[in-house]
Amino acid sequence: MASGNDVAWWGKTRGLMITMLVIWAIFSFFIHFFVNSLNEIVVFGFPLGFYMAAQGSLIVFVVMLFWFARRQDAIDREHGVAED
Repeated sequence: MASGNDVAWWGKTRGLMITMLVIWAIFSFFIHFFVNSLNEIVVFGFPLGFYMAAQGSLIVFVVMLFWFARRQDAIDREHGVAED
């Protein structure tokens, strides 16, 4: 039987995973659905659609990786299950 601490930890971890999956889906699929519309906007001399496909999504994924690791570590420490 799960303790209250386990349920709270899993609730926060599940919320973090759902948040990460939504952000991932936005930058993996939804941005690319609107690439033609985004190409009308120019950033640093490149169409925004091209920039998001070639660089923007990759930058977001790397930032997501570090943010997820840091946030999950904070959740683990808060609930006493962190690995040192």
